[in-house]
Order: sequence, then structure tokens, then C-alpha cells
Amino acid sequence: MTAADPDPLPGTATPEAVRPRVTCRRCHRPLHDPESRILRLGPECRDPSERVPRHEVDQDPLPGLD
Repeated sequence: MTAADPDPLPGTATPEAVRPRVTCRRCHRPLHDPESRILRLGPECRDPSERVPRHEVDQDPLPGLD
């Protein structure tokens, strides 16, 4: 803290949330994309067969909306 910053009130200091560092399983580079972080593989190291399948699903209309 600098002299210009006031001291926080007692009991209000909250630790800053730090995202854990996730690295690619193959090349060990840090990952930033949410999908890459889940798979633990970067886009360059990912095999197309390892991609998370995404499917379009027909959904029922919400009641009351035309």
C-alpha cells in the first residue's frame, strides 16, 4: 500500500482471486481459452477428434411467447 491508500477497515480485507495456472499437456504452454483449460490442450496441440462435441438442439418454445 502507498501512503495515499487508506488502510482497509478491519474484517473487510478480501484476498484477490487468482486463477490457477493451467498448461497444455503436450507443449506445456499456459492456456487462456476456457475450452482449452477444460481439455488441458491448446488449440495447436488438439486433435480434431478430441474436440468437445457441440450439438444444436431443438427446444420447445417458452410458454406465453408467440
